[in-house]
Amino acid sequence: MSRGIDEQGHVSNFNETEQAIILNDSASSGLTSFAGDQGFANTNPVGGKETQVLAYVQTRGSVPVYWAEINTLKYTPKLQIRSVEAATRAAMTHFDEQIRLYGENYMVNLVNQKGREKPVKDAYEQMVKILQSSPVEESEAGRKQNERFNVIEPTDKKGWYDHLHYVYFDFHTETKGLKWHRALLLLDQLKDGLEAGGYFHGIDMPGGAGGVDVRRKQTAVVRTNCMDCLDRTNVIQSMLGRWTLTRQLIDLGVMRPGESAQDDASFENLFRNVWADNADVVSRSYSGTGALKTDFTRTGNRTRKGALQDLNNSITRYVRNNFTDGPRQDGFDLFLGAYRPDEAGIGAAQQFVDRRPLLVQAVPYVLGFCIFFVIVSASTNRMPDSTVWPLRMTTLFAVGVAGYAANFIFNYGSLYVSSCPPNPCGPEVVPLILGCWAVLGGSQ
Repeated sequence: MSRGIDEQGHVSNFNETEQAIILNDSASSGLTSFAGDQGFANTNPVGGKETQVLAYVQTRGSVPVYWAEINTLKYTPKLQIRSVEAATRAAMTHFDEQIRLYGENYMVNLVNQKGREKPVKDAYEQMVKILQSSPVEESEAGRKQNERFNVIEPTDKKGWYDHLHYVYFDFHTETKGLKWHRALLLLDQLKDGLEAGGYFHGIDMPGGAGGVDVRRKQTAVVRTNCMDCLDRTNVIQSMLGRWTLTRQLIDLGVMRPGESAQDDASFENLFRNVWADNADVVSRSYSGTGALKTDFTRTGNRTRKGALQDLNNSITRYVRNNFTDGPRQDGFDLFLGAYRPDEAGIGAAQQFVDRRPLLVQAVPYVLGFCIFFVIVSASTNRMPDSTVWPLRMTTLFAVGVAGYAANFIFNYGSLYVSSCPPNPCGPEVVPLILGCWAVLGGSQ
């Protein structure tokens, strides 16, 4: 249920993904393959016998403004965006940290430029303009800027937030009609930044000293987002990961210029499945289902089976978002420290009581009973000499009540969404919070 940014500069669903490659691994180096065996094959060492370690980092995170999607039982949640200026300080805090950690930030925005997502796109772009027009202040950020960028760009005199590079790519429009290859158009906009930002390269040092001899550092990061930073984001991140991997192997001499890592079918299959698994893990923690479009990530093609799986995931997400995500969000808030049992009066008897009016609570039960009655009356055989009109009148009355109840629920759907706030927390979270409270020492 979390979107956007909070006052401390933390954005929702932020993930750092590192793609690592190890070459010339051997049993003596102490490193093993993902299968836990005695190491990868070492028949053709690259760059001598040293174990080469290469890595490339990408990030994803929600659009850094105050915005939300309010669940009301409708399939498409209601979008709300607060004043962009109000979120400026929080966005500064967020990007201060991002620049200090990663250097240049290439912010790839994949939301639609039309329809309901357009306000999110506009808000992001407005925020970037505000940041880049902000004067450079001699603050903690400024001091860390000098410390960080004297190494990367010794003669750099530009403003702190000029290290933010906004790149918009209308993913849905460009790939419309299953033209997924058109996502490569984004590389044309990012190529210079990707080449300048580089990647990590180190040599694993054997012997008593140990450690890694760092030969090269990554000095920029691509920060990708769509609405939830799940499906579109992972397609683009896997594409950037493949491009960088090819570049790394060419730089080491494993491949010749013009060749691509995806030319090897078995390796490409491994690569695709690793990224699809990554998509599913991130998506399950945030939405409760695996990612969409993973059939393309795994096979390079959109399949009918994949489309049906996406339909199933979309329906499951709808049910979870509206009826089960309240307790899950409570659990996240508890472990992230956003909810403090010692400050919330955990022992209060009314802590988890449903405070909605009794009539509001009763409407779904009335609807369910009316539907049950109509089904039974329509499917039950009657005696030949029985009177029909009382049953018909009662059935028509039940249909009318069911229609009124359904209309009430549809119009006031926010009253029936499992969320907290505004609705009371569901009883499912009580054992979780009480158990964790005991572990944290609350029982004492």
